[in-house]
Amino acid sequence: MAHELLTGRTVIVTGAGSGIGRATAERVAAEGGRVIAVDISGDRLSALHGLIGDDAAFVAGDLADPGTIDAVIAAAGDGADGLANIAGIMDGFEPTAEIRDETWDRVLSVNVTAMMRLTRAVLPGMLARGAGAIVNVGSEAGQRGSAAGTPYTVSKHAVNGFTLSTAFFYTPQGIRCNAVAPGPVATNIEAPFHSEWAQQRLGPIMQAAIPAIARPEQLAAAIVWLLSDEASDVSGAILSVDGGWAAI
Repeated sequence: MAHELLTGRTVIVTGAGSGIGRATAERVAAEGGRVIAVDISGDRLSALHGLIGDDAAFVAGDLADPGTIDAVIAAAGDGADGLANIAGIMDGFEPTAEIRDETWDRVLSVNVTAMMRLTRAVLPGMLARGAGAIVNVGSEAGQRGSAAGTPYTVSKHAVNGFTLSTAFFYTPQGIRCNAVAPGPVATNIEAPFHSEWAQQRLGPIMQAAIPAIARPEQLAAAIVWLLSDEASDVSGAILSVDGGWAAI
């Protein structure tokens, strides 16, 4: 490749075993970066290993477990130049009156708390070097109230707030923080309707307004651009990568 965007950079990619995370890990490696690939499934990481080679590091674990965060930081060695917070889970489209505590706790722990803990853990190294790039995966559900159930919607609005606050505090110290907001993407995340009312309420909207399903590679391209120096003056952005859904 004539011009590799991430040569010499170490980039942590969560959710790297499938979907957007896998596409991003592959793209980071193709752009010359060293990948620290994180996923809850060791089998999926083994498959990724065969694609991106031995220069990468692989950490299997649940990011809701602080021990997994420690393992990721250890695998990064001298520190990460970039972080792509991609790992996430969906709810069951529960409206507020039907939220199950276990759904709320799990969605918030993976989509928000784990993202915070890993970002908090990489920041000291980035601050010491005076440089770094963080990209969080939000959602079109973080832009509106009509794209998912309440737990997921809350979690993705929180991703936006976390992104903006982190950018505010650390952009002057050389660390950029942005988010991408996808619409529907072809991934293995399951999103069954657990609520008849949600199906009645959301079904017509989804049929009328949701654009075509995106390929993970389309999201990976945007994420890698934001991680690279080509986006050197971009921080605190919520970039819609949603086939125009945000314009509806």
